[in-house]
Amino acid sequence: MNEIQVDTGIIKLDAFLKWAGIASQGSEAKFYIKNEEVKLNGVVETQRGKKLVKGDIIEFNNESYKII
Repeated sequence: MNEIQVDTGIIKLDAFLKWAGIASQGSEAKFYIKNEEVKLNGVVETQRGKKLVKGDIIEFNNESYKII
């Protein structure tokens, strides 16, 4: 599992995908989210503005990312 440090406390899902290097642009992040390719804490998440907090686990392309 990859651990990603987020200093802001709260980050939106689409911004997290860019921050973690999963998506290079916002449009790419939106594409992944809308195509139901991203899971948040084990559940498919389709809201790109979903607020994430420390301890959340994001899954994409058989990789897991934990916000620390």
